[in-house]
Amino acid sequence: MLVNAPVTTMLPVKDMARARAFYEGCLGFASGKAKPDGKVEYPVGGTTLALFPKPEGTKAEHTAVSFRVDDISTSVSDMERAGVVFEDYDMPGFQTVHHIADMGTELAAWFKDTEGNFLCLHEDRA
Repeated sequence: MLVNAPVTTMLPVKDMARARAFYEGCLGFASGKAKPDGKVEYPVGGTTLALFPKPEGTKAEHTAVSFRVDDISTSVSDMERAGVVFEDYDMPGFQTVHHIADMGTELAAWFKDTEGNFLCLHEDRA
């Protein structure tokens, strides 16, 4: 029923100005479309990412959004230059090298937005 329905990912934010500065300035999103309810929408790869004001905030303890990129190393470097701080992990069976984890079928790198949501870059392997 929904296989052809457009998808919108919704992320709660406490501070819309701070969040917009991050998504537009650091991640390079085009200026978002503000809605009457305070939500701001961004077109992203044929889908929509929406930030919505939530004064008490919430944050996911898991990856809320993952962006598929063609070259993760270049994307990580470019985003670091824009001010994005990547997470590093060193646990048994799971570690990052230069912020990138080798997951077998994909490479992945995680970072947080200004609200503490975990976001990810991933590069699929053929």
